[in-house]
Amino acid sequence: MTRSRKREISRSGKAAGLRRPKPKPQPQLSDELNSIAVSDSIVETQKLQKVLAQAGIGSRRKMEEFIENGLVKVNGQVATLGTRVSSSDRVEFGGRRIDVSGTQATRVILYHKPEGEIVSRDDPKERQTVFANLPKPKNAKWIAIGRLDFNTSGLLIFTTSGELANKMMHPSFDTEREYSARIFGELTNDQILLLLSGVELSDGFGKFEECEAIGGEGRNRWYRVIVKEGRNRLVRRMFESLGYQVSRLIRIRFGSIVLPPRLTRGKWLELKDNEVHQLEAQCGVTSEDKMHGFGNPQHKSSRGAKTNKARDNDELGQSAKSKRRSSRSVKKINSTFESAARQTSKPKQRSSRVANSTKSRPA
Repeated sequence: MTRSRKREISRSGKAAGLRRPKPKPQPQLSDELNSIAVSDSIVETQKLQKVLAQAGIGSRRKMEEFIENGLVKVNGQVATLGTRVSSSDRVEFGGRRIDVSGTQATRVILYHKPEGEIVSRDDPKERQTVFANLPKPKNAKWIAIGRLDFNTSGLLIFTTSGELANKMMHPSFDTEREYSARIFGELTNDQILLLLSGVELSDGFGKFEECEAIGGEGRNRWYRVIVKEGRNRLVRRMFESLGYQVSRLIRIRFGSIVLPPRLTRGKWLELKDNEVHQLEAQCGVTSEDKMHGFGNPQHKSSRGAKTNKARDNDELGQSAKSKRRSSRSVKKINSTFESAARQTSKPKQRSSRVANSTKSRPA
């Protein structure tokens, strides 16, 4: 259409009294809806004491005390009880910045501690530490659930959740610790009954929940014992109170988690997501207590787990099932340790590298 034709049509329209319709006004959003429309995502927040507990600083109740005493700052300001934080906030405790990015869910690994390692990050004697053999978690740190003596081997559990660690170690939960102990000599029936009823130690009363003979060679006898306390050298001191020296001590169970027979000394494996959730449920860690990450509840994709045969074992069965399984496997575990001890007269220098056969995913 030519320009002259367009002008003629425009003049004819004006002459006839026709006008171009005005555009309809767009409906205005309310302030509340507008804020939602312009926001790409809603910033999720968590209670400060829960975030600190999840970071492994201590229990949630202890964190509340620290906050009330003004020991915690958020974005340079002294925090108060009830303060909520997001992943972008700067949280400081004792002058040290605490990582609250929370980009990963709770992780739990099982480690088969050999003798000659210390459960500490720093040691004045510069002895080998268990943390040297563990994978490096991103934006978190491993918290040891309980400890083992320098000369004690067996199951150690590590988690990135301070809340889970505190609940599993708290005395009110009466968490069972099962050990296989080799002593020089054989207990009498009366002595077994005495250990079950309790003996007086330097730091109070101590007793075994269970004490069962499970074999041995010559004067070296093996016993399966269960305690519900985590006092220093408790099992050794109880045997020593009756004049028996413990030559080997292996922890084979902590709570419902059993030391997998295929997990060799110095190696680790990681629990699956569903196993971690089951463990949290057993310990009463609710969805409010655990922080799966601000705005990132679907953490499974970031785990990149490669399932191995060791992880396929269900290490989180019911307590009764765990007891039966540990009782059946303890003799096999003990025989493995005995044969290894006979084959090696000198301790081998272990590599700090974790074997690929037990790695479940990259750190």
